[in-house]
This record gives sequence, structure tokens and C-alpha cells, in this order.
Amino acid sequence: MQLSQRLDQFGDEVFAALNLRAQELRAAGRQLWDLSIGTPDFSVSEHVRQAAHAALDKPASWKYSLHDSAELTQAVCDYYTRRFGVSNLTPDMVCSVYGTQEGMGHLALTLADPGDLVLLPDPCYPVFAAAAKLAGAEIAYYPLVEEHGFVPYVEGIDEDIAQRARYIVVSLPANPVGSVAPDGFYERIVAFAKRYDIIVVHDNAYPDIIFDEHHGGSFLASDGALDVGVEFLSLSKSFNVTGMRLSFLVGNPQIVAGLRKLRSQIDFGTPLVAQAAALACLTGPLDMVEDQRLLYQERRDALCEGLEACGWERPHAHGTMFVWARLPHGRMDSFDFCSELIEKAGVIATPGASFGPHGEGYIRFALVLPPAELKAATESRKAAGL
Repeated sequence: MQLSQRLDQFGDEVFAALNLRAQELRAAGRQLWDLSIGTPDFSVSEHVRQAAHAALDKPASWKYSLHDSAELTQAVCDYYTRRFGVSNLTPDMVCSVYGTQEGMGHLALTLADPGDLVLLPDPCYPVFAAAAKLAGAEIAYYPLVEEHGFVPYVEGIDEDIAQRARYIVVSLPANPVGSVAPDGFYERIVAFAKRYDIIVVHDNAYPDIIFDEHHGGSFLASDGALDVGVEFLSLSKSFNVTGMRLSFLVGNPQIVAGLRKLRSQIDFGTPLVAQAAALACLTGPLDMVEDQRLLYQERRDALCEGLEACGWERPHAHGTMFVWARLPHGRMDSFDFCSELIEKAGVIATPGASFGPHGEGYIRFALVLPPAELKAATESRKAAGL
């Protein structure tokens, strides 16, 4: 039996391999600290659960949804005003997606034809590249390096590459590197996009997990952003609803309409129960989001201080639920290091090279355990000589 050659573009999924080894070690009775996948361990707010339960009791909720409710798309617009100060959105600029991961894949099919060039950050979340490959696009990476604070340096993109690019993916706060947008950054991205007629796709998954004096905002708050791009707003990490897959594409109405047209050929809309949960997130209180941000910051501090105590360089960690740490002693073998880490110390982390060539020499830790357990994981690493 022969399958599509399209599948040859993708190797083994790193998270699946890590999970398989973790299962084997747990079965053998090993103590493990799983810091690989960014699945929040915090609880869903009661008002969100109640909204989903109420929707489940309605017979109509078990039917095809076919489209987003008018109440939901308006709620997204109102949320952008309340949360980000963006007051010029209208419901035709909003489309739900079944999680940003699915949304990014379908958006690539909406924007790019085979042979088109796509600009992606390196390192980046792997779905950015997978989406472009599924669309048959050519990928050009722009590096996220410490010299520029792991922030996109579009001025360094080759002129010929910029002239050819169909769209550029920007993601801040950035997974995996933990960088945040400095003042004036989005304005520079808008200017870059207009200069070269490039569509901007901003992944805004972590605006509410940001530390110290930094602030989580929206690309769409910048003048001219609606002319050149769109933003994925994810509710998953802010409201701990990862399994519900609650995300939205928001922005330029022509792009949003294109994605909506593609989705109409693939599925029957976001389930009504999920829409009810999303509505509760968007219209409910946000105090728990801030409380949770402070708890993530405590975890960030505990992990970073523990790594420093082991002799590691202080990690770069200004936002997201991850810590991006340089491997000790100049090592440049992140896959081998992660294998040693799980076997010798029982700590599961993600090799930096799985996020792109510029990720080699780094490792990503997810802040998904309380500070005391993060400290225990660090002590285990130290005892193992890592």
C-alpha cells in the first residue's frame, strides 16, 4: 500500500517519542518530572464549566453548528476592546478555528500556492513549518537569536527573499524562546509588510503569560495592522481549555473570509458546546488570568534559579509558559542531552533542535508543575551531573 508522498516531509513527532519513553519509565516505577508539553495543570474556571454543562443539556447543541454564532463573534470584538484596546473590529473580521494548530494549517492553504515563499521564525513552533509544507510552499527562515533578544529582526531579511514572500509568521510572546514584543515592534512589522506586500500572520497564544515589567498586547492594536494581516487568538493557555480547542482568526476581513470559505469545505463548524465555553471565557471575569500569571512567574523564578544553582546560564524567559535554556558546557546535542536527562534524572524536556536549526544548543522546559516540584526536578538534574 502506498501513501501520499506528502507524508515524507515529516519525521517522527518528538512529543510522541518522549511520551512513549515516559510511559515505559513510569511502568518501571521511575519518578518523573514531565516538563515537555505545555498542557496547563491549572483548573478551568467554574463559570466556564457551567456554561459548557448548560450547553450540553440543550438538544440543539448536539447538531451541526455550521457557523459561529453572532453572539460569539461580537464577544471576540468586545474582548479585543476590553483586553487589548482594539476597538475597530467587526464580526466579519472573526472566524473560530479548531485550535490555532489546525487554524495555521488551514490558513496556509488559504494564503499560499505550491512554490510560494513563506517566512518563518527559527526557532519556532513546529506547526508553522508543517502548515507551509502541507500547502506546498517554500520556507525561508529568519533567525531568532540572542543578539536581538530573540525578537524578529526583519531588517536582516534578504531583499530578494522579502520580495518573494507571500506571508510572514510572527509569534510573540514566542514559543519556544520566551521573547516578548518591545515597544514599536509591531509598527515595524506593519511597515515591513507594506513595503514588500507581505501578509502578516501573528500567533498570539500567550498574551496573558508574561513576566516582570513586560506587557502582553495584540498585533492588531498597531496602526495599519488590519490592512496587512491577521492574528490567532488562543484561549487555551489563558483559560486552561486546551482540550476544547478554542481559538480565533481575527483581523483583515478578506483573509478571514478566505479561511471561512476553506473551512466550509472541510468541517461543519466549531461545536456549539465549545462556542458556549468560549463565550464564557470572553465575557467572564479576568482576575483569575492575572492570578495565574503570577503563579507562572513563581514557577519561572523557581526553575531559573534552580538551573543557575546547577551552573547553567540564566535562561531567557520573559513570557509564555516555557523556559528556553542554553545547554551547559557549550553542548550542541540537544536530542542526546534530553535522552540523558530523562534516563539519568527522570526529567522530560524538549530538545531545542526540534524547533529549528537555531534551536540547537538549547532545551525547552514547560512550567507545568508547582515550584516545589520544579525545585525537585532541578535537584535531580544536579544529582545526575546534568
